Amino acid sequence: MKIVTTPMCEEIVRLAGMDDYVVNKFPQKDDGDLAVLLSESRVDMPALRIKINTPSQIFESIREVSRLTSKELDDDEISSFFEDYEICRKYLNCNVKRKINVKVYSEFLKDIVSDMGFDIVSDDYRYVIYPDYLKGEVAESDNLVEIPSHNEISKNPFKKAELRYGILENLI
Repeated sequence: MKIVTTPMCEEIVRLAGMDDYVVNKFPQKDDGDLAVLLSESRVDMPALRIKINTPSQIFESIREVSRLTSKELDDDEISSFFEDYEICRKYLNCNVKRKINVKVYSEFLKDIVSDMGFDIVSDDYRYVIYPDYLKGEVAESDNLVEIPSHNEISKNPFKKAELRYGILENLI
């Protein structure tokens, strides 16, 4: 089976043990038999859609992709990828609840904010959290927290999570 993946998912594919794959920002049928890509991406071919916004999503995505290989990774093998990422390790199996109300613009940020234990509300909030691509479109003007999205950020999902979670930890 020929796998094609997007640049954003390449690290997951590599860590899962795939060594024969093609990287294409916009996968097409002619590129391979199966695309591994972000859940919100659309392609006209069979696809394994993954999410990599939170440490647990990264963990599960590596597990899912490794099932496509000849040697499925076990939990300990996947956990070893988190060793160099303190914030990712901290939130991998964390079920903390904070009493901080936030308004969130963007589905991927809702995953992160929920994972960190913030309460998502539409009014009576302490912070407004939004992705950088919505800068200038956010109606609120106080207590704004801008989070890097896909541009100008590492394609490594661990580094991306460390940066985003680090910004949000400053609110605690």
